[in-house]
Amino acid sequence: MADNARAARMAKRIQTIVASAIERDIKDRRLEFVTITDVTMTGDLHDAKVFYTVRGASIEEEPDLEAAAEALHRARGQLRKIVGQQLGVRFTPTLTYSIDTVPEASAHMEALLDRARKRDEELAKLREGAVPAGDADPYKTPSKSESEE
Repeated sequence: MADNARAARMAKRIQTIVASAIERDIKDRRLEFVTITDVTMTGDLHDAKVFYTVRGASIEEEPDLEAAAEALHRARGQLRKIVGQQLGVRFTPTLTYSIDTVPEASAHMEALLDRARKRDEELAKLREGAVPAGDADPYKTPSKSESEE
């Protein structure tokens, strides 16, 4: 078993190699908007999971996730060969590709937080002129006659 530090270094190196290979060596237009975000390695250094995101050609356009997944699937052998040549280890890890859902989850959380902030602002405005429904001091305090006894 390899140590975690070596696995982390190898994962970072694989991320760099795959990203530059997609940019320079793989001639597939479907990979134009693919970004490699992270790589995780197994403890035995035999398998690497490559996480990627796909952005649209414009802000309004939705990314084509299926086309990017198909392009990565078709280029997996060539990418593994490039990783093996540049990594210089005895066993080249197998590469599996998985869409990275962190950006979508992050955007969803930001939207929820923004909604909560707006609601807090609305409540603060409503609270400005509010007066208590009952007495100003709702807690029961002993009267003077009770305290003298």
